[in-house]
Amino acid sequence: MRAPRFACLAAAIGAACANAGEGGDDAPQATPYRPSVATPAQLSAPGWLEVEAGGLRARFADGSKRDSVPTTVKVAFTPDWGVRVSTDAWARLTDVDGSRTTGGGDTAVVVKRRFAVDDASAFGLEATLSSPTAKTGLGSGGTDGSLTGIYSADLAAGLHADLNLEATRLQRVDRSAVSDLALLDNVRTVRQRQ
Repeated sequence: MRAPRFACLAAAIGAACANAGEGGDDAPQATPYRPSVATPAQLSAPGWLEVEAGGLRARFADGSKRDSVPTTVKVAFTPDWGVRVSTDAWARLTDVDGSRTTGGGDTAVVVKRRFAVDDASAFGLEATLSSPTAKTGLGSGGTDGSLTGIYSADLAAGLHADLNLEATRLQRVDRSAVSDLALLDNVRTVRQRQ
């Protein structure tokens, strides 16, 4: 399972890099998502493959920690419909005793629909299905699903707000954990209006 995942990821990154220098003035701007904070209703430019990657470190109450490289490949088919595939291209869980588990993370497929209100605002809806492709300990251990409602708006003074409300269902959880989660995020970023 590891070789096909890294081959697909390498091919997607290679395709994105091959087109990176060809954009010129007509190339659309990237549409970054911030899934750990808030995601906009806007999709990528239709037909353009976007690849996002970053670094994430999480420390847990028991003293263990998890480092990962979350990676997302996304494409919009129209201004209102798109899909993305996300995974941790690399993850490492370090237990309190120092033992480590390393590998890739679970793989999520997200279908996104945008509902434009006007030029400055839109609603969005995302349906996510996450498959347990990670090594034991690095993922959730089950097939998970979520539904996210989004509202995005350009505000005065160059501000932009994304509001997300998400319901998640985890298939496998510790009996002491909550299996239905809700998240509300509000993010304001400053960007130049065009």
